[in-house]
Amino acid sequence: MADIIDLSLIAASRRTLDKLLDARGINYFLKVDARQPFRLDPTRVDLVIRTAAKLGNKTPPPKAYEHARKLIRRELIRRVVGEMFQIGL
Repeated sequence: MADIIDLSLIAASRRTLDKLLDARGINYFLKVDARQPFRLDPTRVDLVIRTAAKLGNKTPPPKAYEHARKLIRRELIRRVVGEMFQIGL
């Protein structure tokens, strides 16, 4: 049986992510840790999804929330890797 994913939550999450990246930059999503400088802060990733869900005025099912979280996390990892290449790491 196939799972149904709420694409509106994913679209809203991506818009929220873009707005936060424009306003605060990629460093906002990174943990402050000298031993692991490019580690994502999971609370900030969850903040994106929660904010997008609030904008949609409905509570997403757990599977849709988890799927959106994975996609946002992948996008942030892609952007962090891009930044690492730009600075020469």
